[in-house]
Amino acid sequence: MRRKFFLVGFLVVTFTAPAQKFVLTEGVITFFSKATLEDISAENTKISGIFNPGTHEIAFVIPNNQFQFEKKLMQQHFNEKYMESDKFPRSTFSGTLKGFENFKPGEQVVTAVGELTIHGVTKIVEVPGTIEVAQDRIFIKSKFMIKLADYSIKIPQLLWQNIAETIEVAVAVTFTHKPQ
Repeated sequence: MRRKFFLVGFLVVTFTAPAQKFVLTEGVITFFSKATLEDISAENTKISGIFNPGTHEIAFVIPNNQFQFEKKLMQQHFNEKYMESDKFPRSTFSGTLKGFENFKPGEQVVTAVGELTIHGVTKIVEVPGTIEVAQDRIFIKSKFMIKLADYSIKIPQLLWQNIAETIEVAVAVTFTHKPQ
């Protein structure tokens, strides 16, 4: 419960602080699980986020039940058996971008450092990525691995060949400047 208040507080402070704010206007988070019997992938375009280039603070909220799968049964199992989306409706990240030089032209290599919460478990993570500033838009991309066991997501013994223990997550988002 404290995490939810922290994230809401972070969003409010970021939107009211006297600096330029960028709001996520389009983006996609995908994941890919390569397993012996079956590869599984899904994408989510219903994410929300904010970025404050002045403080380098960034936050995302991902509704878990909005991941779209090729097969509806996979989507149902994901929400009911693995993510327990009724119990844990969202995943979040809040942190800062290390290595970001405010409005330097061209692509920059950065590391997002902060708290990633998935399935009710919060871990401190460092995620590599790139950021590019172009006029009133900021583009961020990242690709990283997540161990399901780190977030108490259990794979039934019967399905160990269907679901990888570590999945690849890719993020591609666009933030747009919102004048005050």
